[in-house]
Amino acid sequence: MSGLPLEALSEWLLSRLGSQVHRAVPVGGGCIHQAWRLSCADGRTLFAKSNRAGALPMLEAEATGLEALATWSPPELLVPLPLACGVVGDRAVLVLPWLSLQGGGAGWALLGRGLARLHRNSLGGHAGCGFGFPADNFIGSAPQANGWRPCWADFFAECRLAPQFAMAAARGEPCSGAAAVMEGARRLLRDHACDPVLVHGDLWTGNAGVMENAAALFDPACYWGDREVDLAMAKLFGGFPDEFFTAYQAEWPLPAGTQPRMELYNLYHLLNHANLFGGGYRRQAEASMARLRAIGGGGGGAG
Repeated sequence: MSGLPLEALSEWLLSRLGSQVHRAVPVGGGCIHQAWRLSCADGRTLFAKSNRAGALPMLEAEATGLEALATWSPPELLVPLPLACGVVGDRAVLVLPWLSLQGGGAGWALLGRGLARLHRNSLGGHAGCGFGFPADNFIGSAPQANGWRPCWADFFAECRLAPQFAMAAARGEPCSGAAAVMEGARRLLRDHACDPVLVHGDLWTGNAGVMENAAALFDPACYWGDREVDLAMAKLFGGFPDEFFTAYQAEWPLPAGTQPRMELYNLYHLLNHANLFGGGYRRQAEASMARLRAIGGGGGGAG
């Protein structure tokens, strides 16, 4: 078990879960963490993520996000609650229940309806703090600033777009027209009446799964924001199937005029990918900024 000896992990989990691990099999874990399927002596199957010890804040933030999602999720939407999180030897580890994601069936429609119910369940769930989250977290491997703002336009401009533009400039690749897009973003969102709901924050096909009669969310970057941010990202990077969007719309219809806002919301993710990976993502971000400037720097009202 590269970087995480099975004996040390087994003893660590015995002290936390009351069962030892007798087998660990590597599985695909994305481009950030290593991932493992754990078979326990008591018959349970678990999922573990590991990284260098210094990456523990990333795993702790993920655990906090999962706990937040689980608080508001309806029964048909599975969210794996953290079982253990900490450092084993020189590795940070997060242990979750194992989910058997087989795809097909009614799963995508269940995911759409479940997400709509999660959003609606969380309305008013944080005592009027506004938009944000109690702690900063991560979007992929990049820091995601939160805090609280009473105004959605201010939050999105200051806590989402501005850090990405600053990161690009610090890398020596400043984004031409960034100031105009920031100004336009405030104009576009200023009159958009949205109440804060708990959003997943990083909702692409790699962070959701479906089964025959259930659906699951994981790997969140949670905060309290406009529900449209999740629907927007669900269109990126291949996108979710139509059944997902139809089911969401049937459960809680979106307001009119979503397209310019979704373009703006997805710019955040394109900028983040450009800063992390470069290449074609930068060209996609530049194209998105051009589209936003064409409607007034991201303005043009909410209609």
